[in-house]
Amino acid sequence: MKASRRTLVILTPLAIPLAAALAIAVYAHSQKPKLELGVGYGARVACGCRYIEKRPLASCYKDFEPGMEVIRLRDDPKRRTVTASVPLLVSRSVRFDPELGCQPEPLK
Repeated sequence: MKASRRTLVILTPLAIPLAAALAIAVYAHSQKPKLELGVGYGARVACGCRYIEKRPLASCYKDFEPGMEVIRLRDDPKRRTVTASVPLLVSRSVRFDPELGCQPEPLK
């Protein structure tokens, strides 16, 4: 087997996963504005569900629109804050204020 053919045999199996990872990264980057909007909306909906309606956080998922299944919620009862995120990509937090309702936390 020639050296160039051996190199091709070795590199081809590595190139396919690398190309797939690159395609996923480019797609995720192009979707980031939509994801930011979605997690902001999700955090606000979940905050209202949790602190205004006083429902358990797990029940707040049923208030989401179709397509929001990738969003995960986290609750901080001490701070009265709900954080919605798409893991490793974006997250937004909303804090409940008794006078003002659910208000977005400043971006870091």
